[in-house]
Amino acid sequence: MALMPNRTKYRKSQKGQQRGLSKAACFLDFGDFGMQALGRGRITHKQIEACRVAINRHFQRKGKVWIRIFPDKPVSKKPAETRMGKGKGSTDHWVAVVRPGRILFEVAGVKREDARTALRLAAAKLGIKTRFVDRVERV
Repeated sequence: MALMPNRTKYRKSQKGQQRGLSKAACFLDFGDFGMQALGRGRITHKQIEACRVAINRHFQRKGKVWIRIFPDKPVSKKPAETRMGKGKGSTDHWVAVVRPGRILFEVAGVKREDARTALRLAAAKLGIKTRFVDRVERV
């Protein structure tokens, strides 16, 4: 099952900019440990699913996992060996645009070492640099 929005206002979107820092989801809100993006880029729905599977396999039905990103941007692609012109291609897949500082995944109910290992396994599935963060009570 692919992650994608149920409906969107427009079928196709432009590439847009990826500069700047994340404006949302910069702190842990749900779990005790998390994975924070240090780089910027696009994360596909397949990469998000691969991370989720890696984390859940490592935990073996223990703990709880929150996915803090959602692929809501369509990426279009034209067929191979197609001449230039004739308009924009159809939607090929969906991505989540990630900027530095964004929390990607949060986990709770497991030991620190287990969380660190699981999130390291998940980070190997992504194309951006990440770091392990844990909860520090904010005042």
